[in-house]
Amino acid sequence: MDFNVKKLASDAGIFFTRAIQFTGEKFGQVEKTELDAHFENLLSRADSTKNWTEKIFRQTEVLLQPNPSSRIEEFLYEKLDRTVPSRPNNEELLGHYMQDAAKDFGPGTPYGSTLIKVGDCERRLGSVQREFLQTSAISFLTPLRNFLEGDWRTISKERRLLENRRLDLDSCKARLKKAKLAESKAAAVPDFQETRPRNYVLSASASALWSEEVDKAEHELRVAQTEFDRQAEVTRLLLEGISSTHVNHLRCLHEFVEAQTAYYKQCHLHMQDLQKELDSSNGDVFPNAFAGNPGHSMASGGSSPLDPASAVETDTLKIEEVQAPATGTRKAKVLYDYDAADTSELSLLADELITVYTVPGMDSDWLVGERGNQKGKVPVTYLELLS
Repeated sequence: MDFNVKKLASDAGIFFTRAIQFTGEKFGQVEKTELDAHFENLLSRADSTKNWTEKIFRQTEVLLQPNPSSRIEEFLYEKLDRTVPSRPNNEELLGHYMQDAAKDFGPGTPYGSTLIKVGDCERRLGSVQREFLQTSAISFLTPLRNFLEGDWRTISKERRLLENRRLDLDSCKARLKKAKLAESKAAAVPDFQETRPRNYVLSASASALWSEEVDKAEHELRVAQTEFDRQAEVTRLLLEGISSTHVNHLRCLHEFVEAQTAYYKQCHLHMQDLQKELDSSNGDVFPNAFAGNPGHSMASGGSSPLDPASAVETDTLKIEEVQAPATGTRKAKVLYDYDAADTSELSLLADELITVYTVPGMDSDWLVGERGNQKGKVPVTYLELLS
């Protein structure tokens, strides 16, 4: 019990001394030991890494799980070291509802059979998304969380310890400075004509006491300096490890991009298969569904035989026979790469400039583009029209 009380009193004294030193530094009344420029750069780099990693981590969580309630639930299950209950995602729910609706409407009807096909595709998309979320959580989110909850906490702890060692060091410096000043005053030679012998003896005794105080302060300063240097070296090594953290996060970022690429690619393939399946079945159910719709997108092969400008229909458009109008041509900057789907289209490269114009009867989503001797249809959404 006595030991605990003494330790408590000692810790309180150290805390009080550090508080005095810290307050004096804030008011500019005492000197402060400054860290070297390289160390300050390491600290700044570590703080920047922590801040941006935290922001990227939080936003990635939002991307992978937009529902805040679900994120809180996952967080609680993780802290309780329990498995999150498996629930269908939005795509899987949509697919389930569509297939249930098809059973109610009749799977043999055109609407019911289409609902079954679309619902099955949505469920496959949901399965792909589930796999993407699991892969991203393991390969990207987990390493970022480990850094924030592991490495960074260790760095923060050592930095706080270094700051305490610095305060102790500066307190020792201030104490030594005061002791030397008092010693110099006590060691001043007294005037024997005006000073009594008794006072002279007291002055000599005080000088000896202050000399002992200086020796004690110098010893404490050496100890504080040693502890500060040792802690500074430990903290420096941890801060230099941030470079390895960047390398690790770079590898994780590549894995995240690969997971996203695979996810979107699979989604695109599933949707393409669905579209082909629907196009083939729509041809039987609605053979003339788009025959009289002049506004049907050329991208889906629609045309209007009743349109007087049928000379430029998608299926019969002969690009080599299209002539640029005397007026109305414009320059356009290509925003993204585009691969031509057939010989009537023109492939594009991002940032290049081409000449574009429209012809009567062409769908508003497309223009005729020219680049030198090459000519073909180009999608408007890939262009930035210039004045």
